[in-house]
Amino acid sequence: MSANNSIKKQNILVVMADQLTAMALGCYHNQEVASPNIDKLAQRGVVFDAAYSSSPLCTPARYAFMTGQNISRCGGYDNAAYMPATMPTFAHYLRMMGYHTCLAGKMHFVGPDQLHGFEDRVTTDVYPADFGWVPNWTQPDERIDLWYHNMSSVKQAGVAAITNQLAYDDEVGNEALKVLYDHARSADNRPLCLVASFIHPHDPYATRQKYWDLYEGVNISLPKVPRPSPDKQDQHSRRLEKVIALDAVELSDEEIIDARRAYYGNVSYIDEWIGKLLDALVDCDMDQDTTIIFTSDHGDMLGEFGLWYKMSFREWSCRIPLIISKATRFKPGRVTQPVAQVDILPTLVDIACESTGLERPQQIDPWCGRSLLPLCDGNADSDPDTAISEYLAEGTGHPMLMIRQGKFKYIQCHSDPEQLFDLENDPNELSNLADQNEYAEKLSDLRDQAKTHWDADEVRARVMTDQQRRSAVHAALRIGRFQGWDFQPVRDAGEEYTRSHMDLTRHDISSRYPRPPAFDPKWR
Repeated sequence: MSANNSIKKQNILVVMADQLTAMALGCYHNQEVASPNIDKLAQRGVVFDAAYSSSPLCTPARYAFMTGQNISRCGGYDNAAYMPATMPTFAHYLRMMGYHTCLAGKMHFVGPDQLHGFEDRVTTDVYPADFGWVPNWTQPDERIDLWYHNMSSVKQAGVAAITNQLAYDDEVGNEALKVLYDHARSADNRPLCLVASFIHPHDPYATRQKYWDLYEGVNISLPKVPRPSPDKQDQHSRRLEKVIALDAVELSDEEIIDARRAYYGNVSYIDEWIGKLLDALVDCDMDQDTTIIFTSDHGDMLGEFGLWYKMSFREWSCRIPLIISKATRFKPGRVTQPVAQVDILPTLVDIACESTGLERPQQIDPWCGRSLLPLCDGNADSDPDTAISEYLAEGTGHPMLMIRQGKFKYIQCHSDPEQLFDLENDPNELSNLADQNEYAEKLSDLRDQAKTHWDADEVRARVMTDQQRRSAVHAALRIGRFQGWDFQPVRDAGEEYTRSHMDLTRHDISSRYPRPPAFDPKWR
């Protein structure tokens, strides 16, 4: 299928899921999940086996993804973190390089700027844009019932014909498809960078009947690591048990399996949307000229160590899928080096450089990440073999840092004992090596790296000051008439479909792809 006088545009499609752990995909060795479209994308793309969330919470992870900066630097501390309009994102850089940038779906921007470099945004967000969800590190053990997680999602897991989130993602998927079709038939010859960002498989664990039925007869496993006794559970995990009110309910094995089944059903739901987007690229002759990046903001514990949702540096929470695919550019392969979301911005910029022939734009703020194109090309000689993740939100009162280097994972928080895991020999993170003499040298090296990375006391003071400032502003704005910052999609019905001021034939032709044969009537 080809259009007359078509101009090849080197496009970028980023598809982001929410709370999708890498462990819940077939291409990451989960044999229980039905994810055929994502697996097919992985077979023809570059799969990153050790990709990490730069912070295992929605807004912080997305700020790192957008800015290429760690959250302690860009201020993306928590789910009510403010991003100023002066903060450069990859959408700004790509616009400088001639791209039409568009967002469909969730990004959980907080503040009055709800675009942050995107030229177009075709849906509102699913989450609030205000300062209502600010944690309080002066009382870190206090539970905020209004917006903290609880166990209702697990206890009520099952089938739903419609939910708040299904309604949202149905809109996101359809609007993303429309953007692709509009781009194909547009007279605008700029390349497209579309981010299609879905909320699933984020809890609640409620899925449609058709996706629930996909797992009829499937032997869905219980967590590999059950909840440890309190004396064996690490200190941060004990805090997270309180954050999610774990002890307010009793869970049966059947309820745990139902929650996992519904979560897997929603993975299959997202997989189906990805299939539709990939089919649209083919229909629009864009499949050979579009780089596709598939990822997530963070994972989900799904009952591992007795925990649910995110906020943990454990693998199920912090490990994310990352696939980069373009048939005409990248050979299929797998990358073992640890990488993180801050690496995506420089990667997108380098993809745009290759596509446009332009040089890298000058960095407005220094990037914390590195381009992943060398790893995609099999060149790991100068790669740091390191990924960093930070956590500065609810469930702690002190900055938390994770360094994944080679096969080792190091976790440091000044209020907690250190943790060191050998993920090659201990993938379930059962044996903390921090107290073993034979790892003293490695531990010392990682401590030095942590000290170089940040001054944890200074970061804590900055986070607490920012929390207090945002809480005070939010309280003031709730007095009298409240004016929200939530994004309002702009539609002009007077220019949609067919209207009387349009040349009907010309409009019908220009809205069709591929273009039909020329119409040249001989009027009498």
